[in-house]
Amino acid sequence: MEVIYTGLRQTPVQIAAAAIQEDVDCVGISILSGAHNVLVPEVLEELAARGGADIPVFVGGIIPEKDIGPLVARGVRRVFLPGSSTRDIVAFIREEIGQRQRA
Repeated sequence: MEVIYTGLRQTPVQIAAAAIQEDVDCVGISILSGAHNVLVPEVLEELAARGGADIPVFVGGIIPEKDIGPLVARGVRRVFLPGSSTRDIVAFIREEIGQRQRA
């Protein structure tokens, strides 16, 4: 797998633009700031506006249980909480990429 790291404190516009420009298979967002309910929906909207609505987005970080359902309802494919296994994350990415390539 190739990883494109865009750095800290990227705006939703910057994240979506990089994802489209680099033709990524998925987008992973790590959020520790508590701003997931604002930033993640904005990333999803920016991706959709740029023709990337089909790009799977997953999120990791400090996400309260009560916020997971609404994020998934908005289009996040999976939320990984602290302590998530790297193997589980890699398996998820492989499955998502495989589904996208079959579509």
